[in-house]
Amino acid sequence: MKLKLVINVFAVLTLATFTGCFSTNQSSVSYGINGSAEVGSFAHNDNLRQNNDQMDTLEENGFQPSRYGDTEEDSIQCVRNLSLYMEYYRQNNYELAYEPWKKAITICPKATQNLYIHGSRILRHRFNEVDDPDKEDALVDSLMWLHDKRIKHFDREGFVLGRKGVDLYTLAPDENIQKIFDLTDRSIDLEEEESRVDVIVVNMQTGSRLARAGVKDDVKVFDIYDRAIKILEHNIEHNPEEASRYEQSKSQIESMFRPFYKCEVLIEAFQPRFDASPDSLELLEQITSMMDEADCTDEELFYYATLNLHNKRPTASSAMRMGRLETEKNNYRQAVDYYKEAIDLFDKEEDHEQLYRVYILKTEILYRELGQYVQARESALKASEIKPDEGRPYFLIGEMYAETSEDLGDCEFTKRVGYWAAVDKFIKAREVDSDPDFEDRVTEYIDTYRQYFPDLESIFFQGYEEGDTYKVEGWINETTRVRAR
Repeated sequence: MKLKLVINVFAVLTLATFTGCFSTNQSSVSYGINGSAEVGSFAHNDNLRQNNDQMDTLEENGFQPSRYGDTEEDSIQCVRNLSLYMEYYRQNNYELAYEPWKKAITICPKATQNLYIHGSRILRHRFNEVDDPDKEDALVDSLMWLHDKRIKHFDREGFVLGRKGVDLYTLAPDENIQKIFDLTDRSIDLEEEESRVDVIVVNMQTGSRLARAGVKDDVKVFDIYDRAIKILEHNIEHNPEEASRYEQSKSQIESMFRPFYKCEVLIEAFQPRFDASPDSLELLEQITSMMDEADCTDEELFYYATLNLHNKRPTASSAMRMGRLETEKNNYRQAVDYYKEAIDLFDKEEDHEQLYRVYILKTEILYRELGQYVQARESALKASEIKPDEGRPYFLIGEMYAETSEDLGDCEFTKRVGYWAAVDKFIKAREVDSDPDFEDRVTEYIDTYRQYFPDLESIFFQGYEEGDTYKVEGWINETTRVRAR
């Protein structure tokens, strides 16, 4: 009997392939949701799950149909309908492919995986053609059943669950958000870095919708986002020919997560991970990057993550960031130490802008917070060497001179001579800097501090005349010109 069955199948296949004996005229297929049967007693509606209830029950009880059906007649009908639907399918005529495909999937569901691949497209096309909610529901249920059968007969559970979730999201999203999320979530768990892009995007879309509805908390959305980004970045790196597609999806995911970019969410998500792995470079980079972007830099977690990252892998940028964080904590000496470290780590030939900025930051702390004027002046002059067309370094030195002038003298005259040196620096600042706003500001300072010069009577009393040179003592220790207010 087996030999006879094989011969008959081979004969039918051969006949179908080489002689085209099966008619492909529309009249050979009863088409439509209520069309008449051509194979045995075949229930005709669009819900394949209902059509196949009896077979499903048999399979659940241990019955396993053969690849082309259980009888010789089944095998002939199987091959006939496979050939028939394929002929229409190749012509993109999904309407006429539907009936013979439906018969084939019922008679011989294990014949070929193409039954499921092609069937998904046929059912989606049919869904788009109908305009009846009941028929739409039946077709969606049929498509879900089809995916389940594909898993049963051909495995690939992770991949197929992803297709099932995406199809359900496309055809009937509003009533099935939780189910779609569960399907895509399970798919990604199984497929991991092989997950399809659309599955990842749908998973994020449904997860964020569930969070907005109060079904999931925001930290769960972060977990969904975090997993998605890691998968996409892996594929961007390892699949360069598809990198643009993954980049586009990454942008979508980041946009969807934007409403959840809140400090409390990031802290709740990252704190347990940080406590468990405080020295993980990958984690530290992620914490500092995301919390910086979310403007959470004043949080303790950000401080300690940045500190650990700097200790594990010190860079000029990380030293500069630590300097700022220590400044915000009023730890000024530590801040200066970090700025010194940043200066040592920066490339003196390439990082001019950053070097200038760190020298200015260091100058500000040494001057305003620590009162170390000599060191502050040295730092400012270093900044002016890097960017000689910037007036700010000289302006800062002028401020220091003006602020300390009266502390350097022992009489009314000597208390005022420091203002000469201060105005010299303001004038120098105005000369080198072409910014008109800066020039206006410096001019105001010049006009203000000229009022603090000694008067002409005091100058004559001390034995000087306007235009004479004068050596300002103390930490200023500079030669200037005598001028009256």
